[in-house]
Amino acid sequence: MQHDKVSRVMLLKEGIAKCFFTEENDKDYIVEFLGKGEIVGEIESIRGTTCLCTIEAITNVEVYALSLSYFSALIKTDLKLNNLLLDVFAQRIVHTSSRASYQQLYTIEHSLSRLLALQAQQAVAITKEDMAAYLGVTIRSLNRALKTVQENDGHR
Repeated sequence: MQHDKVSRVMLLKEGIAKCFFTEENDKDYIVEFLGKGEIVGEIESIRGTTCLCTIEAITNVEVYALSLSYFSALIKTDLKLNNLLLDVFAQRIVHTSSRASYQQLYTIEHSLSRLLALQAQQAVAITKEDMAAYLGVTIRSLNRALKTVQENDGHR
């Protein structure tokens, strides 16, 4: 949970979860959807801070949970793990930068079309609330965009 003390570092074995901030105005913003192989809690563990985001399962999720002391010992002694973490951090920076520029340069409808395609490809149902939170728009704006996308798909 956002602002709570991290209790474990977790590696997703199966399933999909959402990683989101709740802003001061009580609106959620989904930073990313997490899947198999993703790690959570490592930044907070390394930095000794409270949780940056809330992680919530959207499908059945299985995780490997590591105690903070075990994770700390591993990063002090395991060069392979450190290299994997550096790769994860680099991938996140690239993904976040790419997503931010994409959302600035393209319409909501275009981003929504990509999200709907990803949803179909992964065979997972994403609620309208989560779609809006991921795209950084209101439900009303999402509904307008959904209508436009459906109209455009009907004309193809």
